[in-house]
Amino acid sequence: MLSRVADSIYWMARYVERSENLARFIDVTQYFTLDQPDGAANHWHPLIQVTGDEELYEKYYEQYDAESVIRFLTFERRYPNSILASLTAARENARSVREAISSEVWEHLNDFYHGVLTAEKQFQDDVRAFARYGSADNLFDWIKRSSLVSAGLLDSTMSHGTGWHFANLGRLLERADKTSRILDVKYFTLLPSLDLVGTTIDDLQWSELLRSVSAFEMYRKQYQTITVPRIIQFLILDDLFPRSVRYCLQEALVSLKAIGNHGHLRELQDSPRNRAEEELAGLCRELQLITADEIMSRGMHQFVDHLQRRLNDVGDRVYTQFLLIGP
Repeated sequence: MLSRVADSIYWMARYVERSENLARFIDVTQYFTLDQPDGAANHWHPLIQVTGDEELYEKYYEQYDAESVIRFLTFERRYPNSILASLTAARENARSVREAISSEVWEHLNDFYHGVLTAEKQFQDDVRAFARYGSADNLFDWIKRSSLVSAGLLDSTMSHGTGWHFANLGRLLERADKTSRILDVKYFTLLPSLDLVGTTIDDLQWSELLRSVSAFEMYRKQYQTITVPRIIQFLILDDLFPRSVRYCLQEALVSLKAIGNHGHLRELQDSPRNRAEEELAGLCRELQLITADEIMSRGMHQFVDHLQRRLNDVGDRVYTQFLLIGP
């Protein structure tokens, strides 16, 4: 497969996953603030912290209110990681490799993009009504479902060869990144007061965190009570939940190995074939050896910061090994 084609498929899937995760974060924050109108704006600032783009946000907006944050994360064309910007990039990548993806994937992604454009016009017509009275709820729920449909079409209409594995690799690396980011920020900003630890409000906030990554039901099936160590265990170290960091990276490693084996899963070698596999395999081993208690004792932010650097290293290795177009 040509590096250009692989690069476009990889980023197409990664941008779609990015748009879905942003929609999840906004949706659950908006839902939670309905029950806490007093000081509700305090819950919008962490969404910008998740992205790490506070400096860019403050360049264009003065306050961290619902309307401004929703506009920035959803429709801001000057912000390259907004939902609209991500879907624009995903669509352009898909358009450039239409011969390598199925027509169903292209048609759905094109409709997905135009649907968000229509929502942008509604938002511009009445910002306050859009942000507060249901239109945003419907939009973000639709974005989540559309992203899931996109992933389902990739899985069911594309041969699971090299191209599909590049899409799967991009999707899973992006998902691991966003799961770790939301947990890092929420760990420090969920509670307005230590007096609320262990109260109904405490449980409600952690429940909403789990819902933001569609983990609440599966978590409750595995654990009866909500505690921070168990949430860390489930969202970072669980082997079976498809949005946990460990699960995403283990499955990403399978796809990365298949890419190095010309798209085939047969006769995959345990030992890394290249620096990208070596980097990702090392990160997977690290997550297999660490415990939730060790993460807490080390410090959640310190652990996630280390994880983010390792994920960036994996992305750099993938780029130089497979996507960099030589002279």
